[in-house]
Amino acid sequence: MTDRDFFKYFSMLIGALVALAVVLFFLAGAIGGKSKLKNIQSASTDGKQVAERIKPVGEVTVASGNAVLNALIPAANAADGKSVYDKSCMACHAAGVAGAPKFGDKAAWAPRIKQGMDVLYATALKGKGAMPPKGTYAGPDADVKAAVDYMVSHSK
Repeated sequence: MTDRDFFKYFSMLIGALVALAVVLFFLAGAIGGKSKLKNIQSASTDGKQVAERIKPVGEVTVASGNAVLNALIPAANAADGKSVYDKSCMACHAAGVAGAPKFGDKAAWAPRIKQGMDVLYATALKGKGAMPPKGTYAGPDADVKAAVDYMVSHSK
C-alpha cells in the first residue's frame, strides 16, 4: 500500500464520519424540535406555577414613631403594677437601697401614704433623693403609677 492509497482510504473514512455526523445532527434536531414544541406549549402553565411558587409570603410594614417606640420599650400593662415593680422597682425597694422604703414595710410607708397618692405619684415620676425620675423604668407614666399603687397596697 502506498501513501496515495492510504490517503485515499483515510479521506473516505473521514468523509463517511462527517456524513454520519451530519445525519445524526439533523436527526437530533428533528427529535429535539418536537420536545421544544411541547415545552413552549406547557410554558404558559409553568409560568403560572412558577409565579405561584415565588410569590412573597409576607410583607414588611413600618409603623409610626409611637408604635415603634412602644414595641421597643417593654412596657407592662398599666393595670399590672406587679410586673413594673418586678422589672424596675424591686432592685431598690426590695432591699431599701439608698433610703428607699422597703416593699411591704408598713412603718416606712405610713408617713408617705399619709401625704396622699398624688404626692407619691409625683415623687415616683419626678424622682427624689437618690431615686431618678421613674426609677429605672422607661415606660409610660401610667405604668409607674400602677407600680406605686401595687407597692402601697402591700404596705398598708
